[in-house]
Amino acid sequence: QVQVVDSGGGLVQPGGSLRLSCEASGNIFSIHTMGWYRQAPGKEREMVATIRSGGTANYADFVKDRFTISRDNYAYTASLQMNSLEPEDTAVYYCNVRISDRGWPPKLVDYWGQGTQVTVSS
Repeated sequence: QVQVVDSGGGLVQPGGSLRLSCEASGNIFSIHTMGWYRQAPGKEREMVATIRSGGTANYADFVKDRFTISRDNYAYTASLQMNSLEPEDTAVYYCNVRISDRGWPPKLVDYWGQGTQVTVSS
C-alpha cells in the first residue's frame, strides 16, 4: 500500500507565492514520475507539472515560467514552487505519484494525494 500526502495550499493575493509539498510512503519499489495536477470547479483535472526520476521536468503552457517543480528521489518527496499567482490558478491541486513495480516489463500504477486548495484572490 502506498500513501500520498500533499499540503501547502492556502489563500494568497494575486502576484503572491505558495509552495506545495508532496510525500509518498509505504510499499514503494521505484517512483517513475511525480507531478502536480489541478482541478477548478466545473473543469476537468489538468496537468500542471511533472518530473521524472532523472530530473526531466514538464510544464503546462499556462505555467509560463512561474512554477518550478522539484523532487528528492531518496525522500520520496516533491515540491511545487508557485510564483506570480493569478486568480485563474485557483483550484484544488493534487499530487500524483507514478510507481513502477519489480516486474518486467514494469507495471506503472498511479497514486493520488487528497488534494490541497489554492485560492488566489484579493
